Amino acid sequence: MPCYATISATGSYLPEIEISNDLLRQQLSHVPDFVDKMEAATGIRKRWYAPSDWSTSDLAVPAARQALERAGREPSDVDLIILGTDSPDFITPATSVVLQEKLGAKNAGTFDIGCACASFPTGLATAAGLVMANASMNTVLVVGAYMMHKLADPTDPTIFFYGDGAAAAVVTSAEKPGFVASAMLADGSYHRHWGIFAGGTTEPADEASVREGRTKVRLVQRYPPEVNEQGWPRVVERLAREGNFTLDEVDLFIFTQVRKVTIEHVMTQLGISMDRTHMIMEEMGYTGSACVGMALDDAIQKRKVRPGALVVLVGSGVGYNQAGTAFRMP
Repeated sequence: MPCYATISATGSYLPEIEISNDLLRQQLSHVPDFVDKMEAATGIRKRWYAPSDWSTSDLAVPAARQALERAGREPSDVDLIILGTDSPDFITPATSVVLQEKLGAKNAGTFDIGCACASFPTGLATAAGLVMANASMNTVLVVGAYMMHKLADPTDPTIFFYGDGAAAAVVTSAEKPGFVASAMLADGSYHRHWGIFAGGTTEPADEASVREGRTKVRLVQRYPPEVNEQGWPRVVERLAREGNFTLDEVDLFIFTQVRKVTIEHVMTQLGISMDRTHMIMEEMGYTGSACVGMALDDAIQKRKVRPGALVVLVGSGVGYNQAGTAFRMP
């Protein structure tokens, strides 16, 4: 009997410290009109921070617990934890193993996925493949978590984007397909555009790199708009070919939650009305590695995703990496 994989439940977590655009206007007063321009382009009006003594794994715990509760699973039921983030607790060890300890998932193996904001759809596709290929693997916890504001210079204008948050999904074995297809793209020629460029083996952290800000996340060169405006439709079209479905059959499209105008452009390019997408960045900010999962969970809780719905998830992040996956919801 064939084994399939499905998303049994989702969860998310948004911390409680509100950082409004008005507050950032004061913080970024040395960059006149920047917040106004970014608000118009992105739709972001606020973002939320966790307490200053929290780490990324602390954000992941409540999202993971919520997803497991909704799936009717205990932490001890988890066979594997896959965690995606580019704001890890440490360079090493993996943040997923820290989450395992905090969650009490004593029977789970773990690994991290590090393709920035493409991590959540990549994690879902990886989990589905492992479940379908291993009869003994029945419950995989996929988590995306983001706390980039702690790795940013508070006077850097890009602080506008970063909000803290986490999302989780429980991927389980099933008797009929949930997972439909996956597609991935990358272009390493952009790897120097945006990142944290000191602290690894290329440039180990030292006094000079700290003083000059290279251990903080930095936008060195802007990505051209076509990276997402052309890349997201390519990912969607590949998913449709691989999954043998048409775009008209898709009930909901969710993209990286960074710029409202980009999502509008892509939906127009695909010939799809805006009521078949879902956005959360207006109220939650840009939550990076977590944003696709948080948007999916929000759409489910608001009943925009019905049983049997075909959902397409597309994420893109620095590097750059792009990934998409399609699931039919149980």
